[in-house]
Amino acid sequence: MVMDPGIKIPVIGYGGHERLVEMLAKEYFRLGHEVDLLVTNGSYVAGCKVHGLGKEGFPPEKKERKKTVFRAWRFLSKNKNKYDLIHNFGRLIYLLPVLNSRVKKIMTYGRIISGRNISLINKLPNMNLVFTAPSNWCVLTGNTAGKWVTVYNCIDYSKYTLKENLPPDAPLIFLSRLERLKGAHEAIQIALSTQNRLIIAGNISPLAEEKEYFENEVQPFIDGMQIKYVGTVNDAEKDKYLGMCKAMLFPARTSEAFGMVMAESLGCGTPVIAYNYAAMPEVVSDGVTGFIAEDIKGMIKAVGKIDSLNRRQCREETETKFDVKVIAAQYLSLFE
Repeated sequence: MVMDPGIKIPVIGYGGHERLVEMLAKEYFRLGHEVDLLVTNGSYVAGCKVHGLGKEGFPPEKKERKKTVFRAWRFLSKNKNKYDLIHNFGRLIYLLPVLNSRVKKIMTYGRIISGRNISLINKLPNMNLVFTAPSNWCVLTGNTAGKWVTVYNCIDYSKYTLKENLPPDAPLIFLSRLERLKGAHEAIQIALSTQNRLIIAGNISPLAEEKEYFENEVQPFIDGMQIKYVGTVNDAEKDKYLGMCKAMLFPARTSEAFGMVMAESLGCGTPVIAYNYAAMPEVVSDGVTGFIAEDIKGMIKAVGKIDSLNRRQCREETETKFDVKVIAAQYLSLFE
């Protein structure tokens, strides 16, 4: 398995794709496969052999990104006959030395895809190459050539606790990076309009314009009572806060290729209210595991209907689609 370097595994804070790689590596190993990881220096995954591809630091420096390509080429050229499958979560260019070799190759994307790169790579001789993306919406952004399959992102449902019975005054939750397009300010407006408490969790962006956004449009409403900010949360804290909330608000206007935090919420039985945007309708089943809204008025209306949803159904229906065991099996079956 190959992953762009920058964030060490296991992940402590931010790092959605790195969490995905760690989960799948553990599951591949549990299924009896030998797993080598070409990832950030100093990473560790029990049962797997780690090879350093580059130093820690996100985002990586431009010079470091160039060096990473040559490191990946040297490693894959030297070891290509050792593997039955190379699963690449990093840059497409890493696969260039093995593109036309018999080893099976999965190129997995997690964001909007450059159709130009796909077209270029498919003009070269290649074999046993499958492209995947975590939603039908995302596949459509890059499906210009080659074989494409939708394979959803996953979470480890065993780490999330179903909470079925909540008090009537249970709060809402917003869990994401605190930047404008993620919509924390809209989550606050929804909570105030519906007279609900709101827990805000997530990291504050280091970008100047996003720090200004937080200071001007989010922080003034944080009173520690109706609107509470708990900072960046780890996996155990996610389970705690998601489980104690009646619904997750996901008012993002970003091109989410999947949105793992929504699956994490559903793992606790907590329904999600999201906009009809990008891949959100593929993760949230409207009227079953949450509500899909067109605008903020629709979100406010959805909050009033949240008690009509069954929290156990939120968990059980999505576990069959997004659990790591399900997704790992789908990846391993792509060449059958």
